[in-house]
Amino acid sequence: MRGRDEDTGEFFSESRSQNRREALEVLALGEKLVELTPAQLARLPLPEGLLEHIEYSKRITSHGARKRQLAFLAKQMRREDDATLEAIRDAMDANSETSRREVAIMHRIERWRERLLAEGDTVLAELLDEYPEADRQQLRTLVRNALAEKAKNKPPRAYREIYQVLRGLMLTPQIAAGMDADADEDDAPLEDDEQE
Repeated sequence: MRGRDEDTGEFFSESRSQNRREALEVLALGEKLVELTPAQLARLPLPEGLLEHIEYSKRITSHGARKRQLAFLAKQMRREDDATLEAIRDAMDANSETSRREVAIMHRIERWRERLLAEGDTVLAELLDEYPEADRQQLRTLVRNALAEKAKNKPPRAYREIYQVLRGLMLTPQIAAGMDADADEDDAPLEDDEQE
């Protein structure tokens, strides 16, 4: 029984339904954490004790035992303060956004490569308009070699090289934009409290 304030009519605590919804959200977060790779986990602001529970949960394969361990992990996570759990959620969202961006760039590179192989110099001119720093001769040679490799049924060495060259062209502006944003944050003037 949670009781009600006689003056305002508000409840003293959250309802059991609300508590259950929050517990299920934490359980779902725990399940997502267990599915992440060690490299992805390293990028998250996880407390050391929680990380140990996550790693232990990954090793359990039996369905029933895994379910119990996930419930235990969720219980340990609920002991953390709300700010910690929110920071973990925010970091996971940022990681998923980053990976979506990386996949989109990869698909864009692959589309350029396929167009270069199919249409040749017309697409090369478009590419050079968009990326003037690209080496026209290198790309022409790679396209010609890739087509020859395909015709002779050889390993696709030049085909892969085209991807790497395009990746270097397209990621350089992305990386530079990210570095400029970081530099802007570093160059920002300090607040009065921070200057002391």
